[in-house]
Amino acid sequence: MPSTSSISTPSTLSTQSAKPSATQPATQPVMPSVNRSVELPIAQSKSNPIAQASANTNQLAAKPTSIAQSKIAQPKTQPTQLTTSQSPAKASSSSAKPSSSTTKPSSSTKPTLAPDLAVMVTDVMIQGVDEELQRIARQAISTQPGGQTSGNQLQADIAALLETGVFANAKVNSQVNNSGIAVTFVVEPTIVRSLQLINAKVLTSEVASRIFQDQFGKPVQPSKLNQGVRDLNQWYRQNGYSVATVLGLESTREGILRITAAEGQISDIRIRFVDEFGRTVDDQGKTIQGRTRESFIQQEIKLAKGMPFQESAAKADLDRLVKTGLFLGGRVTLEGDPQNTIVVYNLAEQQARRANLGGGYSSDAGLYGSVSYNDFNFNGVGQQIGGSVLIGSKDVQFNGRFSNPYRDSNPNAWGYSINGFRERGLSRVFDDDIKLANGDRAREGRFGGGVSFNRPLDKNQEWQGSIGLNYTRVSLRDQNGNLVKQDGQGNPLSWSGTGLDDLYTVGFTASRDKRNNPTNPTQGSLLSLSTEQSIPIGVGNVLSNRLTANYSQYIPIGIFNRSQDPTKQEVLAFNVQAGTTIGDLPPYNAFTLGGVNSVRGYGQGEVGTGRSYVQASAEYRFPIYKIVGGTVFADYASDLGSSNAVIGEPGVQRGRPGNGFGVGAGLRVNSPLGILRADWAFTDRGDNRIQFGLGQKF
Repeated sequence: MPSTSSISTPSTLSTQSAKPSATQPATQPVMPSVNRSVELPIAQSKSNPIAQASANTNQLAAKPTSIAQSKIAQPKTQPTQLTTSQSPAKASSSSAKPSSSTTKPSSSTKPTLAPDLAVMVTDVMIQGVDEELQRIARQAISTQPGGQTSGNQLQADIAALLETGVFANAKVNSQVNNSGIAVTFVVEPTIVRSLQLINAKVLTSEVASRIFQDQFGKPVQPSKLNQGVRDLNQWYRQNGYSVATVLGLESTREGILRITAAEGQISDIRIRFVDEFGRTVDDQGKTIQGRTRESFIQQEIKLAKGMPFQESAAKADLDRLVKTGLFLGGRVTLEGDPQNTIVVYNLAEQQARRANLGGGYSSDAGLYGSVSYNDFNFNGVGQQIGGSVLIGSKDVQFNGRFSNPYRDSNPNAWGYSINGFRERGLSRVFDDDIKLANGDRAREGRFGGGVSFNRPLDKNQEWQGSIGLNYTRVSLRDQNGNLVKQDGQGNPLSWSGTGLDDLYTVGFTASRDKRNNPTNPTQGSLLSLSTEQSIPIGVGNVLSNRLTANYSQYIPIGIFNRSQDPTKQEVLAFNVQAGTTIGDLPPYNAFTLGGVNSVRGYGQGEVGTGRSYVQASAEYRFPIYKIVGGTVFADYASDLGSSNAVIGEPGVQRGRPGNGFGVGAGLRVNSPLGILRADWAFTDRGDNRIQFGLGQKF
């Protein structure tokens, strides 16, 4: 089983380990977990026992895993080398190539024993170094008290001492006694003079020399070198390189510290589709397939082959993918080893297609049939297409749109959308409290279309901007489709007074979206500011400017449930919005307050109809069971006393209070059609009602 690490949204990291390969020593440094720092011993080998002695005293051996740990070959090109000046506190650069650590020293002394004559050893002494290096020396030599040695063996011990790299020179003396001989090894410690980085791209010479600065110009001290390795690994973790690790540190007789690193170089990036539970196969055992093109996903991923793996970059990739609206969430898993890291993006797709068939009878359309279709991942590249058609015996209505959103991966291309519509329904402003002269209710028809373009407004892409051009012909009619100019009390229904207006508008919107999920957020915020300028062309010559602002904030809390799963979190959600119209205001474009998306408990428009408004809502959202959640809420809205500034004063004529308050509770069901909403609200006027909606209120 390969060792894997994972990053998810929100970032949750994990590792798996197995027994080491039979061909791999258990003491070999291993790929560290992403979510914890593993202390590694300096490279453990017979020729470099620094780590062996240090590991014995500091117990730094890391747990083995099943990831293959191949021996790091020396690079073909000369590695980065640092050397020190005479001052022990500073290092200077040098391009001198170090000589082999196995070169025999000129100061070694040839023993006087016969090469093949074995004699008993009564005592072995190490002179010239401190106690820590004495332990290393005793581990390196084969001559031990109570054993036997020979001239050849003593020569081999001298070579072994020099191969450790911690001794610059060594010689041996022997003294015969009644029981055998006493052996004395006189060694000279290696002075740390320079530093080399091998296979290091992220780790710089400046960082490494700063960590080992107090070692330059001094005898090698294995315990401090081992601490330096731990500090280097900690530096990797602190800078988000969770896979990077120091594979080994070797000291040479010339005083060069050779640090070999593996920085999680990405050898491959893969895409894997999973379901909402993170499974790669469904209940029938079939591999889960995704609709989104892998080429499209790869364009949104900033990590690339050859780069060192960085946790923050992978998290940013996941956030970017989730914000496309195509995915419920995802996590990153790591396969391979620190030298060849395979990054796997495990993504759970949103259900992007929705279709609906319907039919019935209405007084406006007569006997009708309807069909609607929406696809938020058209062509597998995140394009959006949707629309609906209603065909009845009295009327035909339709709306359709196509959108190609802006993508960070193609910053020079604007996002755009096109829409067209023909719709008719009961007016939100002119309801049945005051009917038409013939006893009918006013029908408001809209026919037109528009195009808009969008892209980021700032370098950091926190603010998105959209500009659009739209045309709408608004008509007020009775049930039979006849144009009507006034209601039953003589109040005008349109700006032109004919029952027909043309609206040519140019709109601009700036928004900053920091939500973690666009459809069901649990944290973050959304701010939107917009202006819509009408151009006085066509019937009515309407000249006005409509200004609106909308802000929502989502705060995860843990009163009863402390789960880190976004789908199971409790959330405090707040929304405040306001708007006003400057200039000409056709009555049908007044702000209507009250209803399922305004103050719940009131009917549509029952709070007020004004030129200006302010509205606020607060909700406590909590999970109940699996796909079912609940909410407790409070809503308030006011027309700020502007109802008499609307032509015909439709709000005043119908006795709207101008402000209202509602509280209640509701259920949320996360269905394949989206979030289904049911709320039971009570108003400040003593009324209550159950209302239904699709999606969260905000």
